[in-house]
Amino acid sequence: EVYFKNLSKQKQKEVMEKNGNNHKLRVCVATCNRADYSKLAPIMFGIKAEPQFFELDVVVLGSHLIDDYGNTYRMIEQDDFDIHTRLHTIVRGEDEAAMVESVGLALVKLPDVLNRLKPDIMIVHGDRFDALALATSAALMNIRILHIEGGEVSGTIDDSIRHAITKLAHYHVCCTRSAEQHLIAMCEDHDRILLAGCPSYDKLLSAKNKDYMSIISMWLGEDVKTRDYIVALQHPVTTDIKHSIKMFELTLDALISFNKRTLVLFPNVDAGSKEMVRVMRKKGIEHHPNFRAVKHVPFDQFIQLVAHAGCMIGNSSCGVREVGAFGTPVINLGTRQTGRETGENVLHVRDADTQDKILHALQLQFGKQYPCSKIYGDGNAVPRILKFLKSIDLKEPLQKKFCFPPVKDNISQDIDHILETQSALAVDLGGTNLRVAIVSMKGEIVKKYTQLNPKTYEDRLALILKMCIEAASEAVNVNCRILGVGISTGGRVNPREGIVLHSTKLIQEWSSVDLRTPISDALHLPVWVDNDGNCAALAERKFGHGKGIENFVTLITGTGIGGGIVHQHELIHGSSFCAAELGHIVVSLDGPECLCGSQGCIEAYASGIALQREAKKLHDDDLLLVEGMSMKEEEIVSAAHLIQAAKLGNTKAESILRTAGTALGLGVVNILHTVNPSLVILSGVLANHYVNAVKDVINRQALSSVKTVDVVVSNLADPALLGAASLVLDYTTRRIY
Repeated sequence: EVYFKNLSKQKQKEVMEKNGNNHKLRVCVATCNRADYSKLAPIMFGIKAEPQFFELDVVVLGSHLIDDYGNTYRMIEQDDFDIHTRLHTIVRGEDEAAMVESVGLALVKLPDVLNRLKPDIMIVHGDRFDALALATSAALMNIRILHIEGGEVSGTIDDSIRHAITKLAHYHVCCTRSAEQHLIAMCEDHDRILLAGCPSYDKLLSAKNKDYMSIISMWLGEDVKTRDYIVALQHPVTTDIKHSIKMFELTLDALISFNKRTLVLFPNVDAGSKEMVRVMRKKGIEHHPNFRAVKHVPFDQFIQLVAHAGCMIGNSSCGVREVGAFGTPVINLGTRQTGRETGENVLHVRDADTQDKILHALQLQFGKQYPCSKIYGDGNAVPRILKFLKSIDLKEPLQKKFCFPPVKDNISQDIDHILETQSALAVDLGGTNLRVAIVSMKGEIVKKYTQLNPKTYEDRLALILKMCIEAASEAVNVNCRILGVGISTGGRVNPREGIVLHSTKLIQEWSSVDLRTPISDALHLPVWVDNDGNCAALAERKFGHGKGIENFVTLITGTGIGGGIVHQHELIHGSSFCAAELGHIVVSLDGPECLCGSQGCIEAYASGIALQREAKKLHDDDLLLVEGMSMKEEEIVSAAHLIQAAKLGNTKAESILRTAGTALGLGVVNILHTVNPSLVILSGVLANHYVNAVKDVINRQALSSVKTVDVVVSNLADPALLGAASLVLDYTTRRIY
């Protein structure tokens, strides 16, 4: 024991040094009503008794300042506490709206007070709506909160308010082991929870031997003996006001019939209290010879009254908590204290719907004597709380940390899995094949379908719908949620309307085609359509080298030459959706004819079709094949044969590829001088063959200010499908087009 005492003293010394040797902990205690003051007063006395450690500021608000509830602020003054601030925060009306308005009024007034006081910590008690306003204000103003009596369970709205304050509070003082476990279950930090017991028990357990007869005589009459009177204290149940008023009426009827001297305390300020007072007056309680109706009894005297009563009846927490310390019989009515830990002295009448039930309970309980209960405290709460306050390190981070229990890994709850399962249907309309794929948020092609691209519009659209419906059905089996459909197609596209304006010669019957409407109607999904070059750029922006790059250009080197331009992270479409037709940049005034009808376009030099054309010319002149090459009679000459011949030393083939690379490089230089990107990405089957040639032309022909541009080869296996998927995955998550 000595060891632990010394250890505690050393810790307090260290904390004082951390907080500053001359710094006293400035504690603000805010009290709202007679009930919470009975719990806070012992702590306030303890703080006041140690001025070398603490500075105490007292704020009084709520029903303390209302005459109808006894002007109970006077007992704080009688206890010789200086009240720093009085805040009138109660909006009269005693209904649900008045409670809400009272919270709002407190929230309006408290910031000014807290700004002036600047406390290090605020002590808040319990579960009243006033306390919620206090805790909310302090939390939002970055003031540490110590919550008294958190973790307990009871009925009505008080439960919700108590737990809400718990989540706002930084430190917790609880009264029972169960309450401590509840706080831990609510993910509060165990190191910031103190199991101290109820502070009011520090008074209760030393109060019973004091002179009590004079107190009983003063409040109930000189002819009243100990254990021959009843104390009644009943409050409205805010979640069922109508029933609680009826129950109060039945209680008074039962007490009248029981015919014992009874001290009736007025209810608290909750919604419904005004109606309860009307019931008292309707039954003439204030003038009945057996009744004494009072607004307030000082706590010291109230202790003596309940300690020597024959019975206490009602639904106050005092009945199930403090009265147990004396073994006085208690009748707990209704649901207001449901869930509270109670001693054997408490008889519950949960469904107090008849006078006979309540009367029978009085007959069972009145005059009994039960063993004293120490469920809620052992009389040493205040020293523990003061020690806890001294241990608070003000240099610790203010932000609360919640101690969540370990959760079993569940793939459906994992963010990566969620992102993966958010998927798109990607459609790629090529000159030869029609492809549909399920593409995940991470760019994984989960499932792919390929068919030959039909020659007519009707057959092509029917096949697109059939393949998309099949893929959408399969998506359910592979745990993918389809967000929409993205379509990549050759030609000029109006992406706003989802219409193919003009197609390339590679895809027949594909001009002025509305793709969005029929596919969206059939699948009930949003549909996006764009040019295949733009889609390649989008694929790079989301999954490839363009990720995080503000300005870059993608060049597709395949059957044709296309591309896309990303400027300030956005794709450029142009005023007539013709931007980034990079294959038709003219690099020679008298060059070969292009499929577009012009001459000298990049595509006329460097596309797969152009290389195939030159390869066929060489083959027709018997100048293509060299040693190490062979071709079957029926084999069609392609660009691949030209590239193979160049690798095997065919100088004619080398010259053609060099010219093609130079043409592409000149086109890239023009792009650099026009839009000044920081990155050029070469994509498609010919990219690896052109990358060095393009870099050489840039070094020879480009302005020095753009020569530092990076030129890289795409690492994406299927940019057309990934780009079509990006149309969906980007725009459905950003909500921007």
